[in-house]
This record gives sequence, C-alpha cells and structure tokens, in this order.
Amino acid sequence: MLKFCTLFSGSSGNSTFIGTDRAKLLIDAGVTAKSIEQELRLIGEEPGDLDVILITHEHIDHVKGAGVLARRYGTKIAANSRTWHAMEALVGRIDPENRIVTDDTAGCLYIGGLDISSFPIPHDAADPVGYTVSDGKHKITVATDTGSLSDSLLEHLEGSNAVLIEANHDMYMLEHGPYPRVLIARIKGKHGHLSNLSCGELASKLASQGTRAIILGHLSKENNVPDVAYGTVRRAMEEAGVKIVDYADVIPPDFFGLAGHPGNDGVSQPEAGLIVAPRYGHSKVILI
Repeated sequence: MLKFCTLFSGSSGNSTFIGTDRAKLLIDAGVTAKSIEQELRLIGEEPGDLDVILITHEHIDHVKGAGVLARRYGTKIAANSRTWHAMEALVGRIDPENRIVTDDTAGCLYIGGLDISSFPIPHDAADPVGYTVSDGKHKITVATDTGSLSDSLLEHLEGSNAVLIEANHDMYMLEHGPYPRVLIARIKGKHGHLSNLSCGELASKLASQGTRAIILGHLSKENNVPDVAYGTVRRAMEEAGVKIVDYADVIPPDFFGLAGHPGNDGVSQPEAGLIVAPRYGHSKVILI
C-alpha cells in the first residue's frame, strides 16, 4: 500500500512523503530538519527510516533541511547534476555514497519495489523536475512549481491515481497585492507558478481521465488563501462534470477501487477527492 501526503507546502517550505512498508521517500526538504522530523512522526513515520530525499530544484524552500537530514541519518539525496551544482552551497557537504546524480540513472531509480522517474517542469531554476512514483499497480505524481501547462507535462501526469499540483495564486490577489510588477510578471510567466484558474483546468482534465485524489499545493502566502484556491478549483472540476468526494483525515484505499458515480443520464461520472495542502503541517493522508 502506498502512503502519500504533504508535510509542508507553500512559499515558506515544501516537503512531501511517499512510502510503503519497504521504501520511504521525501520529495524535497524545504523546511528545517527538526520540523520535518516532527511532522513525519505525526503521520507515524521515523525520519531515520527514509531511504532517499528527491530534490525537484535548488530553491531554498525545497532544500533547506535536506543536508541536515542526510548528515544526521545517512539518508541519500537524489538530484540531477545541474541541480546538484546549484544547491551545493545550500545543502552543505554530503558524503559521496549518499549522493545520487540522476543523470547517471537516466532520471530513474528503483528503491524497495518503487519505480521513481523524474521529468522536466517549466520553472525558473537550473533544471527543475517533477517525480512519478509507482509500485507497479498505482502511480503518484508530484508536479509543483509549474509555470505553465504543456502536452509533455500532461503526458507525465496522465494515469496517476493521485497527484500533487500547484494552485499558487489567485490572479486578482496577485495583481492587487504587495508584489512589484517585475515579480508579478515572473510569477505569471511560463516559468513561474500556476494560478488557481490554471490549476482548476489541469485538475479537471486529470479527474476526467481517472485521477482519484488531487492535492493542491504551494499556495502563496501573500497571493492566495486555502478557501479561495479550493473553491476555484472545485468549481472548475464540477463544471467539467467531476463529482468531488470529501473525506475527513484519510482517503482510504477502497476509494481507488471504486468506479465513477452514476450520473443522472446513467453514464458514470468521474469522482475525485480534493485536498488543499496546509502550509505548516501535513495534509490528509492518501492510502492507495
């Protein structure tokens, strides 16, 4: 069984847990090691059991605690060569045996029965990537910090049972907020961040193609609020004919084995669980 949840998500720091009984992964470690340790234990996981920290890109809100965790527990860190070069000073010294350069593995890793693959994403970093993780039956994809949608990105997201995608900003809040015009232009650019509206478009497509659980992440502290992000994306999904299913703390495995909800015309209506990732603390846990 795959366990999936964000530990932290937003412009202040990002870290996501994916694991099974045999393999434990972090995607990014963008807050302090102490904070990640605490949050892992709250979801029943031990930081010393982590096999690898997969880095999407070198920005501080994705690598802040990676070096400390690696040195404290002997955890491996995986990133492509350009990202390693860009984050070297931020993560500090990592023992050679704990450095994985994904260029050497064609962007693919196999750890404890999990197939892990990286893919390029459009963002203003050295060589940013998203990740897919599969146990052979189910697929989870993490793709935040995506400035724009593309056919290539959609191809990597397609077939995912659960995804983490970004709903970074509300367009009105961004345009009328405190940011200078140059920063607003960067965020809205093709290598910036996805708006709530663009996220809603993406989430609708994925749910219509069979994705059952969608986590909205990387919400801007200044230009978004959870209720606005959730409401915008939910409306887009419902307008596309997707039924939103609400769960309390855990989306259970049996949800992923169900067929769609019967619509009024007798045709199966796609269903999806929709979660907004908290900035400080773990999201609802998804079990697949």
